[in-house]
Amino acid sequence: MSLELWLAFVLASAVVLVIPGPTILTVISYSLVHGRRVRLPLVAAVALGDSTALVLSLLGLGALLATSAFWFGAVKTVGGLYLLYLGIKLLRAGVTVAEVQTPAVPTSGWKLFGNTWLVTALNPKGIVFFVVFLPQFVQPGAQVGQQLWILATTFVLLATLNAMLYAVFAASARQVLASARAQRRFNLTGGLLLAGAGVWAISARLRG
Repeated sequence: MSLELWLAFVLASAVVLVIPGPTILTVISYSLVHGRRVRLPLVAAVALGDSTALVLSLLGLGALLATSAFWFGAVKTVGGLYLLYLGIKLLRAGVTVAEVQTPAVPTSGWKLFGNTWLVTALNPKGIVFFVVFLPQFVQPGAQVGQQLWILATTFVLLATLNAMLYAVFAASARQVLASARAQRRFNLTGGLLLAGAGVWAISARLRG
């Protein structure tokens, strides 16, 4: 895998991660209620949850991509269409209310860990996203499995850092998420970049 392709993946992953989803909203809510003491369990849960989802996604995916050029191209084309769909969906969403729920009853660190892990690991949309997202950055002809695991490890590290930052700055993040202007920017930026990635993937496949 070339350094340029890996850096492109890092940039794309950072954009995807910074857009608040169910996992980040969970991290913010628990951080606001329970403070510093839950940051480590929450971040560990996100790391384990993303690792679980990625492993579920990669089971069979590496073998499929390595089977033939046809399946490699098919997965990348479908993935490009899916990324385009996600981008258009975000652009059409406009301003959505990303309400951060505040738990009323304090819970144990283990329960916080378990809840956050379940939200992260068992999100079907997340698993599907990994299946179509990772192959866009895999070079044909090289060791597919090795490339996928490099990308997966990179994503987990970035997701862990992202969760830590949201946990540390939970109060500020909640204020930002309550702003219609900020949410509009999240949707516009994320939608344009995801749609652009989808168009790039499809055009690359057509040129190939």
